[in-house]
Amino acid sequence: MPRPQLIAFDADDTLWPNQPHFDHVETQLAAILARCGAADAIGARLYAVQRANMHLFGYGAKSLMLTMIETAIQLTDGAVTGREIQLLLDLGKRLLDFPIEPLPGVVEVLSELRRRGERLMVLTKGDLFDQESKLARSGLGDFFDHVEIVSEKDEATYRRILARHGVAPADFLMIGNSLKSDILPVLALGAPAIHVPYHTTWIHEEVPAERLAGLNFHRVEHLVDVLAYLDLLAG
Repeated sequence: MPRPQLIAFDADDTLWPNQPHFDHVETQLAAILARCGAADAIGARLYAVQRANMHLFGYGAKSLMLTMIETAIQLTDGAVTGREIQLLLDLGKRLLDFPIEPLPGVVEVLSELRRRGERLMVLTKGDLFDQESKLARSGLGDFFDHVEIVSEKDEATYRRILARHGVAPADFLMIGNSLKSDILPVLALGAPAIHVPYHTTWIHEEVPAERLAGLNFHRVEHLVDVLAYLDLLAG
């Protein structure tokens, strides 16, 4: 693999924690609706509603907020109280302004890549306002030459981004925690990718092991290991 002309980083759960906050909110939803059943059943209904509405609401905190309210209405047969809806709204609002603390090694890696003169991009999916806010709160924005916030990270989206930035797939490198969004569509274009797993993954981003059979991508346990891998490529 040649030295990449453009290195892109996923944001949520690659540069900063995100899914743990959503997991906590779902736990609180189950507590609020405990009279409606077990937490697992409530979580399953929530995800079913999310999937049904994804083409309308997309991803992120606002989508989850609306989905929680609809789930509560369904599970209570319309008997959810105004107070409970307010609690769900408050939970959703907290997802829009929680403090952003970069994950271990992030500042070190980005600082070193900038020192080397690499061209860097943050490439994340979700609500534009929400993702812009998280990037600003993270303090990481100045490390990046480009910011791309998209509604979906699929093969067509990556193809458009590469064309817009004048980069061939072979000269692009994607780094992220999601096999579904950061790895598989990039490999389908013939571009390399590095998987940096995170300890928790949203069910929608999970990929069965059989889909990974025969695929060639690099995996590192910690983001700082990316530097050593790039050194090997340069050597």
